[in-house]
Amino acid sequence: MRFLIVRTEISAAADDDLAAALAGGRRLRDERTSPEPRRQTVRADDRDAALGLARALSTVGAVRAGRQRVKVLPIGEPDRCRQPASRPTA
Repeated sequence: MRFLIVRTEISAAADDDLAAALAGGRRLRDERTSPEPRRQTVRADDRDAALGLARALSTVGAVRAGRQRVKVLPIGEPDRCRQPASRPTA
């Protein structure tokens, strides 16, 4: 499985936005509609490599200070390993 390692800026949230999200029962941040700005993106072909890269990116000063974060996201199987789905014969 392939992985995407992303270092992003942490978006600041105002107190009013937090209160409105809690009152409305919704999320404060939704990565699908408004993702955090990306600072760096790296790909890895296996989980161990992805975690090693994430660990290395976590040593950046802005990450350690809490202004940025590192995310490891699975993005699926590599194209070369995919095999067509077998169909049952009737």
